Amino acid sequence: MCQSAVYILEDGQEKELKKDVVLVESVDQGTKIQGFFESPTVIPARILRIDLLKHRIVLEPLKKAVSTVKK
Repeated sequence: MCQSAVYILEDGQEKELKKDVVLVESVDQGTKIQGFFESPTVIPARILRIDLLKHRIVLEPLKKAVSTVKK
């Protein structure tokens, strides 16, 4: 099978989010992932790296935007 595991980088460590992922899509809110027979989930993160040999996808959390507009 060709499913992958998705991890998120937190405090320098990769934490597993989901196994057997069959869909990964970049969307405005972050990254959409979906497993077999499951509804898609949007993670507020960007794709950091994809390792096709190890079937691993690593995400990095999105940084919170800092407003520089003066009131």
